[in-house]
Amino acid sequence: MPVDLAPGTVTAPVPVITSGAQAIQVARDYAASIAAAAIERDRSGAVPARELAALDVTGLLGITVPRAYGGADLPVTVLAEVVREIAAVDPAIAQVPQSHFLYVDVLAVLAPPPLRQRLYGEVLAGARLGNAMAERGGPHAQDLKTKLIRTGTGLRLAGRKYYCTGALTARWVGVTALDDADRLVLAFVERDAPGVSLDQDWNVMGQRATVSGGAVFDDVAVDPGLVMPYQQAFERPQQLGARTQLVHAAIEAGIAGGALRDAGEFLRTRARPFFEAARAGWAQAATADPHTVHRYGQLATKVAAAEALLASAAATLDEIGRVPRDAGEAARGSLAVARAKAFATEAAAEVASDLFSLTGASAADERHDLSRHWRNARTHGSHDPVSWKYHHVGNYLLNDELPPNHGQL
Repeated sequence: MPVDLAPGTVTAPVPVITSGAQAIQVARDYAASIAAAAIERDRSGAVPARELAALDVTGLLGITVPRAYGGADLPVTVLAEVVREIAAVDPAIAQVPQSHFLYVDVLAVLAPPPLRQRLYGEVLAGARLGNAMAERGGPHAQDLKTKLIRTGTGLRLAGRKYYCTGALTARWVGVTALDDADRLVLAFVERDAPGVSLDQDWNVMGQRATVSGGAVFDDVAVDPGLVMPYQQAFERPQQLGARTQLVHAAIEAGIAGGALRDAGEFLRTRARPFFEAARAGWAQAATADPHTVHRYGQLATKVAAAEALLASAAATLDEIGRVPRDAGEAARGSLAVARAKAFATEAAAEVASDLFSLTGASAADERHDLSRHWRNARTHGSHDPVSWKYHHVGNYLLNDELPPNHGQL
């Protein structure tokens, strides 16, 4: 399936966003601009190249870039709201820049100044960073076989990746690999560099527009100035995992809110005329049925709780900053996000499932396609297990056991 716009191409000037209120309004405006085609994007599974090209020139990609490098360095509370606003309309589009924001943080924490200067300048000009981190075939996704080796002609990258969300339309791709000494490194290569091949082999029931397919790196030349030590990231207390998990929590909260919104609209504007026209026994107006009203109120309360936990977790991360002062602070941030992510995941699945008991089968027809909310919730919710998040929260509260120091918390 051909992509109808060159990946990573920026054809318009990128505005500079300087405040949280501005960022959230830009996110709302962008979400509104892509809302009408959300059902068709989900149905086709095509690469949303034009929508992502439009995202790249909103200025949102640069909102967490440090001020020293020209960015606004807006707080994580703003980032969470930006992602949630977009996810409430199209969670697949919202997920595409998730690794982009992770890499912006990684650069701030681990990269030498020249590398920050180079890539932050690109980001502020509208360049999106895609990911190539996970692999298949081993006991877990981070059992890496990809290698970055030094040869007579310089550094060369070779390997195969999967779940490469955002890479297909990115300007740069961040690739994790093992160097000659088996140390974990992160190398950035241009998406269209010789030897880079990105697939559209993404055939799933939900989050289809992420096009999180595979990537092959066949003897790709790598600039040494675009390589950083990544192994250090998890050798000390860190918040990189918590900050990226917060983006996932925001996506789940967005799915829950979007499903609730669409179910409410269906009940008010579509189901009511049908039931009122029937005027027979059980077929009263859906919005007057006490069971429907009660259940909708329950779901709305759970969505509000998910949004409140998200905001609280984001505020906690803002207090801690990108680099926590000790393991206790790192645990505080990780567990706050774990609670928010676990609850939002469950709320999204519940709202997206129970909306059918409120709206009936007609809500799943081609015109309304509310089933996409459930498919997106279940697909995105399988990203990492909720049960382990609750376990780590409970283990800390009951046994004073700090959570593991990795990227999933």
